[in-house]
Amino acid sequence: MIFDTHAHYEDEAFDTDRNELLNSLSGQDIGYVINVSSTLASVDKTLELAQKYAFIYGAVGIHPEEAATLNEENFRWLEKKTGHPKNMAIGEIGLDYYWDSPDRETQKTWFERQMELARQQKLPVIIHSRDAANDTYGMMKAAKADEIGAVIHCFSYSVEQARQYLSMGFYLGIGGVLTFTNGRKLKEVVEYAPLESLLLETDCPYLAPVPHRGKRNSSLYLPYVVQEIARLKNIDYDTVIRVTCENAKRFYGID
Repeated sequence: MIFDTHAHYEDEAFDTDRNELLNSLSGQDIGYVINVSSTLASVDKTLELAQKYAFIYGAVGIHPEEAATLNEENFRWLEKKTGHPKNMAIGEIGLDYYWDSPDRETQKTWFERQMELARQQKLPVIIHSRDAANDTYGMMKAAKADEIGAVIHCFSYSVEQARQYLSMGFYLGIGGVLTFTNGRKLKEVVEYAPLESLLLETDCPYLAPVPHRGKRNSSLYLPYVVQEIARLKNIDYDTVIRVTCENAKRFYGID
């Protein structure tokens, strides 16, 4: 069964056909989904989906671009939400310097606090890192994130940086970008990294793979990513599905 480790089915892009789409996944060999929150408003929506669907699990956390919305009061609220029985991780959290908004210090403050929360709750972290490789790695090392576990979602850095994260025992999240003609850097990373360190993800509704690039993404398109991993690593399709599913179950503690 395919395990989609990073989706946003609470997004308004699915408002017209969410239930129909989610009910169709099991028939297409999609066995598990982690729905990942990114804003305060998306936390309850994520947990509601996890409550409604047996195959959906949640991750509770605030995206770095939303870090300025956090304060001590709503952080305590967030902490309570992480105790939900189907919440499997803290995420997505991290650093995003592409827009530099909010300011970097605000992002760093709440990234550190959310890693502390993950340690407190004994949960792994889902990391968003864009144009912030050195600071992300440095903060994760300082926080001893290797002791709680992490996946670098939508991995976008070089083989050299992949080596750093892999040396700490982290997973790399691989999605539709792998199929892009301009995705050479990610292809090199997938060729280099052990299959046992890769997780499949969509980041849907974003980043649909070729031949659906530019359209709304969903877990139904993950076979295109599986095919490309199999091609790059010269292994069979079923092996990619089996090993990445085992990886995800181990990472999220799902029996």
